[in-house]
Amino acid sequence: MLLDASDCQLVLVDYQARLMPAIAHGDEVLDRANRLAALATLFGVPCWGTEQVPDKLGPMPPTLRQACRQVWAKAAFDASDTPLQQHLCAPPRPAGNARSLPRHLQKPAAPPRHTVVLAGCEAHVCVMQTALTLLEHDELEVVVVTDACGSRRERDRDAAFDRLAAEGATLVTTEMVGFEWLRSARDERFAQALAILK
Repeated sequence: MLLDASDCQLVLVDYQARLMPAIAHGDEVLDRANRLAALATLFGVPCWGTEQVPDKLGPMPPTLRQACRQVWAKAAFDASDTPLQQHLCAPPRPAGNARSLPRHLQKPAAPPRHTVVLAGCEAHVCVMQTALTLLEHDELEVVVVTDACGSRRERDRDAAFDRLAAEGATLVTTEMVGFEWLRSARDERFAQALAILK
């Protein structure tokens, strides 16, 4: 049940300039998000981002934006009005019989990544609604990084975590993610990962 970097995708939800100052412990939450983004880059984990009405709440910080393969603007709280779900879910199988092609022309499909590691703001609104929507996809496992999530009020954040756990999301911390992706002190990336985590 350990997280495997080769099976994960990271989604960073709405870490935006005008929102973060209102988030309880917002500096710590943003620091953890930056560590997650750096770990994703180190371990080759695809990273995606969203921004809630960025014309009103401002953009995602440049350090997080650079780690993302794509950042989508959205108005719906659960990111359903973006292509995010299409990128996270396994691609549909092609029609026809690929076995009829000569073996040297057959291309193996890229293995899908089934684990969505999710973090962002606000925990009880956009993060929770996005997670609940993703949990409807049987092929996806949803993991929420609690110390990289925030809300304006801690009680709202904690209630979101209780509900997410009850609905089947796995709750973790940034260090749990980093050390599970790393797995061993013998990994050649150990020193780099440790510098990010500590």
